[in-house]
Amino acid sequence: MSDIDRSPRAPDLYVHYCEHQGCDNWGSWGNSPSPAVPTRWWCWEHFPHKTYEQEQALRRKLEAAVPGEALTVALD
Repeated sequence: MSDIDRSPRAPDLYVHYCEHQGCDNWGSWGNSPSPAVPTRWWCWEHFPHKTYEQEQALRRKLEAAVPGEALTVALD
């Protein structure tokens, strides 16, 4: 099938926000134990499947953050 044969159509977009109560951040970290179970989504701060090292790095970064400035989280 070539691109000429297909009808022009935008891809479907899925909107998912963090499942943590009270958080309205974009849920970019999803997890599902199997394809039969719907994926649950969290922001990085609330993602429950971080390693201990990732959790400690996030904690240090949050403690060192200056109030009012943007905070970026790099994934190692």
